[in-house]
Amino acid sequence: MIVLVTRFFLALVLLVFAKLSFAVTFVAGIEASQWYISTSIFECSLTHSIPDYGKGVFYHEAGEPLKFYLEAYKNPMRSGEAALVIEAPDWLPGTRVTDLGYVPVGQSTRPVTVMPHNSTMMMASLMEGRMPTFTRKAVYADESVRVRINPVNFKAFYNDYLACVATLLPVNFRQVERTVVLFEVDKAVLTKEDLKSIDNVVLYVKADPSVSSIFVDGHTDSSGRRIYNRRLSKERAEVVTQYLVDHGIKEELITTRYHGERYPAVSNKTFDSRKRNRRSTIRLERGPRAPKSTPIREAQAGTL
Repeated sequence: MIVLVTRFFLALVLLVFAKLSFAVTFVAGIEASQWYISTSIFECSLTHSIPDYGKGVFYHEAGEPLKFYLEAYKNPMRSGEAALVIEAPDWLPGTRVTDLGYVPVGQSTRPVTVMPHNSTMMMASLMEGRMPTFTRKAVYADESVRVRINPVNFKAFYNDYLACVATLLPVNFRQVERTVVLFEVDKAVLTKEDLKSIDNVVLYVKADPSVSSIFVDGHTDSSGRRIYNRRLSKERAEVVTQYLVDHGIKEELITTRYHGERYPAVSNKTFDSRKRNRRSTIRLERGPRAPKSTPIREAQAGTL
């Protein structure tokens, strides 16, 4: 009986090791663990090279929370969900494992993106010397694929990362690319809330030399006579333009246009919808400077 039990446990152990042997692990060795930092007022990134796989990147964009993503030469993971755990490295074995749940896996060069909370947890674990590990079935086999992030040399760049984050702009291009300023009935007066939004535009434009054109468009709702609405939309556009110029934006970058009640954002049927149409919009463009044209020609062309 003892011999049979011994043989049973031996077979079980061999089976476990056989299954483990089918796990393909991508990880940088201790000597090969490298981290690289990239800093600017627009974004901060910490990149970790993973031999034969690609890289893992902590990415912090201005105006956005921290994210982590894997970038693969060719994604070996099957689409679905990968298990994400924080575990001790092989050279410091321990039983402490933190389960962070599952993350989606897609078929692209960036198959895995981790949301802000877990990205922050991953960064904290690397500071503790622990290894974030992703596990998912392989694309063309039943074996498992493991991708591990090595903490060696991470601490050397962490303070530089924090310094970069402290200098990030409060907004990014997408957040100010199109800014809407709303007005009260029959008014062309900027509120404190409006000024905060426009100040973010000013801050960004001054920081990003690639912004080549700014279009300011004035609008009204459908109430009132057409001639009056056109004059009011002109005042709304010009008050925004003047604020931009007064706060250091070059006038030659700005094209000011006004359209009266034409081109409503939404229907004018309700009070709330009319409120959304009493507006000026600020639109930023990058690249070659767009040619200027008169407000009347723009309105007739129907372009915004």
